[in-house]
Amino acid sequence: MHVRCPDRLPEDVYRQVLEQLAELSPVVQALPPSAALVELKGALRYHGVDGRRLGEVLRVRTISRLGVDVRVGIGPSITVAATASGQITEPGGVLAIDPGQVADWLGPLPVEALHGIGPRQAQVLRDYGVHSVGLLAAIPPDTVQRLLGGRAGRRAADRARGIDPRPVIPRALPASASVSRTFPRHTLDGAAVRAALLDLVITLALQLRRRSQAARGLTLTLRFAGGTTWEKTRRLPEASAHDDDLRTLAYRLIDAAGLQRGRLTGITLKGEDLIAADQVAEQISFDQAREARLVAEEVSDRIRAKFGPGAIRPATTLLRVS
Repeated sequence: MHVRCPDRLPEDVYRQVLEQLAELSPVVQALPPSAALVELKGALRYHGVDGRRLGEVLRVRTISRLGVDVRVGIGPSITVAATASGQITEPGGVLAIDPGQVADWLGPLPVEALHGIGPRQAQVLRDYGVHSVGLLAAIPPDTVQRLLGGRAGRRAADRARGIDPRPVIPRALPASASVSRTFPRHTLDGAAVRAALLDLVITLALQLRRRSQAARGLTLTLRFAGGTTWEKTRRLPEASAHDDDLRTLAYRLIDAAGLQRGRLTGITLKGEDLIAADQVAEQISFDQAREARLVAEEVSDRIRAKFGPGAIRPATTLLRVS
């Protein structure tokens, strides 16, 4: 499966799309800034459906949970899947090519539509009368190599025939995760800034828990009218992805900024030095209030997973809106 997100998708939303893909298959390869590959062989057996159905499920989830439509191409190889996703008109859709359909489907496509063929290569091929993928597949590989060069020619000749042995390689999650908020108007309201920061804390913590990661530190960046910025990083006592821990440190960071009359235009919170959640030692706690909040956090995560990230909002944010 090759997935194309809308252009200029914010990084935090792109990360959430990757999380939706990980719910379908454990083998996901991120292709920043707005695409991804998914290995479906094991997923098809696990879910008991075909590739087209999984693509439709993905679209429903990204639209309902994230408000983002995607273009999903499915095929027996990376080239076929990526070419298929490129043939879908925006905003989204699903196009699945069965193994037996590859030659007939690729043949009539213009040569530049084949994934991996760049504009210059396409122009060279067109100059020699090769206008379609079918014509490219019919040319002897040696001839294609003379036209496009050795390695590039071999790849193009193989891919025109639907041959692409590359595997989907799981891409490690990045060592940081960030969420941002831009204020529609320059704000001097400390309560509004604190409410926005709380919302970012909860969003960041949820992302980390979904990715089974924990942050060892936080960086807070404030953007002011006029283009100036303020940034500070602090370490957590213990790596964590819990709302409580991240909120406490985030509030210390915003207090350290000493905001008085600064007109804010935006705020970014970044989780730094991420590690796998299973590497965090679980400490025995006798704080019943904290234990109750952690239980509530688990319940909130399940509600958001079912109804979307906006199903539960911080109370301070709700008060500001009402």
